[in-house]
Amino acid sequence: MELFKVHQNLVSRPLSDIRAEVFRQLSSLQLTVPAGDVAITVGSRGISNIPGIVKACGDWLKEQGAAPFIVPAMGSHNGATAAGQQAMVESLGITESAMEMPIRSSMEVVRIGEVRTGPVFMDRHCYEAAAVLVVNRIKLHTCFSGPIQSGLTKMMVVGMGKIRSAQTFHSAGAAAMKDMLLEMGQFVLDSGRILAGLGILEDGFDQTAELHAIRPAHILQRERELLQHHRHYFPSLPVSDLNVLIVRSIGKTYSGTGMDTNVIGRRGIRDFEDLDRPRVRIIGALELSPSSQGNALGVGNADFITQRLRDAIDEHKTLINTLTTGDMDRAKIPATLATDEVLISTIAERYGTSRWMLIPNTLHLEELLVSHDLCEELSATPGCRVETTPIPLTFQNGRLLPST
Repeated sequence: MELFKVHQNLVSRPLSDIRAEVFRQLSSLQLTVPAGDVAITVGSRGISNIPGIVKACGDWLKEQGAAPFIVPAMGSHNGATAAGQQAMVESLGITESAMEMPIRSSMEVVRIGEVRTGPVFMDRHCYEAAAVLVVNRIKLHTCFSGPIQSGLTKMMVVGMGKIRSAQTFHSAGAAAMKDMLLEMGQFVLDSGRILAGLGILEDGFDQTAELHAIRPAHILQRERELLQHHRHYFPSLPVSDLNVLIVRSIGKTYSGTGMDTNVIGRRGIRDFEDLDRPRVRIIGALELSPSSQGNALGVGNADFITQRLRDAIDEHKTLINTLTTGDMDRAKIPATLATDEVLISTIAERYGTSRWMLIPNTLHLEELLVSHDLCEELSATPGCRVETTPIPLTFQNGRLLPST
């Protein structure tokens, strides 16, 4: 099979001096920073430049007379253990030596409120600190739509609430999550523990584009505005209908569901409305990102996977994360084929070779490979440039080579 390379003209706006922007944003709030311990939240996603952002936050807090420390804040991820979550942030380059700050990882929580689906909790280290600086990327969520989705509020609710608050949040069901996020988030804000939020916006090339420091009282409103602004950057597939989508790599590095549901058009939540575009008939996934450390939540949104992807799955980590969300279909193991080559040839034989697209992952969509029948359509699509030289799919020991 031969495919053709397509370049998408995504929005590019990388910040030139991240450290200076962190200092500028935080200083602009004119905060009264307590002299005691101040927690900085760090999640498990592949946020660009996150070590530099966190280090700058810590340095700024030190200049204000505080004693900053890092809290791994990621709900039920990485086995829902203190050691697992610390290992996750360290794998991102956020170590005590590099950050010049301690990491305090625990699954212990303090109850701070009650909603209809259960209690609301806060990480014990955050609760006992003089204040918390909430740091997270603001983006579309993979489970639900709403005025606030994935960002500072979700970090306060699910990240800082550990697995206990994550269970309360997800037990509401996808249809009610947008309301539950606001309700639970208000409890966290009312606790008086939040010093400020630092929201991160990334451009179409997954680079840090904007940083926004926000006072606690303004987080819920400001995050709504920033989510809408984020849509300007968000990359997507340039076609609405595909017969086959091949995704080289899936995993937590790229999305909470391995493949961003807003990109592939599948939420994978039973009895809940799905996205109306794009419409993709068959999805094949080739590997699980090593930095996902075995968590394959979302693998069930694929139709076919390779044996090497299946072998890379840590079933315990994936089960813990999936049980917390309650969306068990997302962890179902798809039909498994021996190699990349067998997977691609099997799909081609069964479903034909028209309207194919191959992408590296759902986070990096600047370069795509498409079948010949899509070339004319994409040549007429604003922001797309199609190369006319075909690229043959080549394999070594059954694995698709990087050159394609």
